[in-house]
Amino acid sequence: MLDDALQSHCMICVGTLTSEETDNPQECTAPVGTVGLIRVSREQTDGRSNLILHGVLRVEFTDWLFEKDYPYAAIQPAPSVSIPESETLAVVDDLRSAVCVALENFPDAIAKRVRNAVEQVAQSPAAFADVIAQQFILDPVLRRELLEEPSVKKRFDKLVHELRNAERDDRN
Repeated sequence: MLDDALQSHCMICVGTLTSEETDNPQECTAPVGTVGLIRVSREQTDGRSNLILHGVLRVEFTDWLFEKDYPYAAIQPAPSVSIPESETLAVVDDLRSAVCVALENFPDAIAKRVRNAVEQVAQSPAAFADVIAQQFILDPVLRRELLEEPSVKKRFDKLVHELRNAERDDRN
């Protein structure tokens, strides 16, 4: 799979196993995944590779095809449902505030880098939510829920809730 991607468009689709792997990926794979651009690929001595991927697009797996030696699917974009323009500023500010509080216990250099990364995508609420989820959400189930959630507003609400709960947990 990696060789095919590297020899063509340098993109692969990443999915999440939801149960033990079976011969039919539809039975064990979450319905939404991410197309990733392979930025770096380093083959290891054991044949595996370490990758750095840049997430490009949320996609739905529409059909699993059995024409390759690896899981291969037909995909379609999984578009986000935008936040109404009248609510965008307040929602983005609320999440930005929760992020600032979450960063209070980080070393200054790290907090500054995270803030800079966040500000680079703050003009796009969907990308902003994705960056925050990637940086702060460790629970794989919650990360998958956020990936599968089409409503950007609901993603923001979940992220703010998680960041504020983490803050309360740290105090106890």
